[in-house]
Amino acid sequence: MIGQLRAMWRRRSQVGMVEAYFRWTLYAIPWLPVIGGVMPVMGLTGGSPLLVVLAVGASGLNVVQGALSLPLLNRALNRYLKLGATPRGLLLVSGVLTFAAEVALVALVALIMVNGIGHDRDETLSTVCIAISASLTPFFMAHSLVVPKRQFLAALAAATAGLILLFGACTGAWLGSLAVAILLVLTGLWSFVIARPTGWLLGVVRKLDAARGTEARLAVAEERLRFGRDLHDVMGRNLAVIALKSELAVQLARRERPEAVEQMVEVQRIAQESQREVREVVRGYRKADLRAELTGARSILRAAGVDCRIEGEDETRLPPEVESALGWVVREGTTNVLRHAAEVRHCVVRTLIDPHRSLLVMTMENDGVTTHRPVTTGAGSLPGSGLKGLRERLQPLGGTLASGPVLQGSYRLTVELPIAMGAVTG
Repeated sequence: MIGQLRAMWRRRSQVGMVEAYFRWTLYAIPWLPVIGGVMPVMGLTGGSPLLVVLAVGASGLNVVQGALSLPLLNRALNRYLKLGATPRGLLLVSGVLTFAAEVALVALVALIMVNGIGHDRDETLSTVCIAISASLTPFFMAHSLVVPKRQFLAALAAATAGLILLFGACTGAWLGSLAVAILLVLTGLWSFVIARPTGWLLGVVRKLDAARGTEARLAVAEERLRFGRDLHDVMGRNLAVIALKSELAVQLARRERPEAVEQMVEVQRIAQESQREVREVVRGYRKADLRAELTGARSILRAAGVDCRIEGEDETRLPPEVESALGWVVREGTTNVLRHAAEVRHCVVRTLIDPHRSLLVMTMENDGVTTHRPVTTGAGSLPGSGLKGLRERLQPLGGTLASGPVLQGSYRLTVELPIAMGAVTG
């Protein structure tokens, strides 16, 4: 049996273990006032049959109340956590049992005061008064979970006033009724402080678990975006080059020119390089090297008949993350130029560092653009997944990207990146 319980416990998640611990602790609390607060009145009857009946009745009602508190508190906690409806029926039954137990205990006090039963009258009355306040604990705990704080406090005030009237009318001891009222208020506040924070804590644990699940899903989504972005940036240019060189090889082969073999060898090399880069993308290790990308862009564009010039900070060493981001910019810009290789004749890549503004500006400008588009900036205005992916790469670095026609037939891609001048070396 113990082994089965232990196995069931271990199958629970950490959140399930925490929730089970706090729930069952809360379910056990109502039995403390039943055993420690109400049961002692059984020894105060002095053998009087009527007092025995009242004491046994009050104790029995509280035992039933303790058993009822398990489903009641369970459903009340679910209501607090917005996992179920308000247990109105169980709460009503608990209220009736509580009221009946209070009537029995107040009657017991009245008879003890009238008949003077007990060796120590004051001690006897104190025991019964404690039992009166203790028998209210299960109902107060459940009630505090299903109603707002102000409504619970209002109900506590109403119950206190009613008990003062009931106790005073039955015993005639109005000063004693004030003492019982104070005990009642303390019991209500104690029940509130025990039950309500337990529900709040379980709610926090559930929200943290949901947040952890959301974080895991976001991490998966972010990895998918990274993979898609890297795959697009890696394969976009390479496929464009393969298509260009294959077309050139076909034309040379038709003319029976030996250069066709060289072009196909180059296609084979680029295909093998693409395989390696795809493996790096899958592993998450793919980074763009700025100088390698600039050299490759110039070589590829010149092979496509485009005059490509590289101008700017040739000997400047930038932080690795900045160089990687700019390398992807050059790769994507080269891919876009290759898509219009039939019209493009000139392309210039310029890199400029403004020390006064601690800003690096890279522009990639080409001619041969016949489709006029407005200059675009911002998140949702950049056309194509390639430019959108570039912006996602630049955003963590505080960079911006703008693209669009600048002169008749010219197109410019502009990147601005803030850099710390101390991280730049010549």
